[in-house]
Amino acid sequence: MSGPRTTPRKRPASNRATDVTRWAAFCCVLVPAVLVWYGTSLAAAVSTALGLLAVTLACGALLRQSERGAARLRAEEIAPHRGRHSRTGTGAHRGGRHSGGDTPVD
Repeated sequence: MSGPRTTPRKRPASNRATDVTRWAAFCCVLVPAVLVWYGTSLAAAVSTALGLLAVTLACGALLRQSERGAARLRAEEIAPHRGRHSRTGTGAHRGGRHSGGDTPVD
């Protein structure tokens, strides 16, 4: 007999840039530890960690910027551009001369 069947929980959509940055930060700790374990000097391991940290921070910033740009493009596709001053329709400010009924125009 099997137990009661439950529906699987849906995980919230994770931020890809955050996931990549977390793994990179983990590697920034793991790589120097492995270097020290295999006999590399502590100074070399620390400098390697600092270099990896700098690359991780730069890549994380670029990923976040790229995701913001993609989100902005998706938002523009959903809500199309409405014109120069966000006005639509044919109002009095849409160009040309407009006369009021049968009034002669000079």
